[in-house]
Amino acid sequence: MNAAAADGAGDGRIGAVTPFPWDVVLHVGFCLLRLSSKDFWALTPVEFLSMTGGARPRGTATGRAELDELMRAFPDRNGSSKEV
Repeated sequence: MNAAAADGAGDGRIGAVTPFPWDVVLHVGFCLLRLSSKDFWALTPVEFLSMTGGARPRGTATGRAELDELMRAFPDRNGSSKEV
């Protein structure tokens, strides 16, 4: 089987192959980054990842206590907020 064929992709089975998202990568490279074809195809995957921000450290998610604190500090203006 080849990765491009993606038989069983996304069905949750162990070892299932997901197709490479060429449509997204091409859109980002040509439309958002506005790279020339020559520059796009010369990039390594690591360079592309760095250019798209994928190599930056990820922050931690907001915890429930911090979310509650923010909700108290900045309540909804329309009054439709419910206490959980």
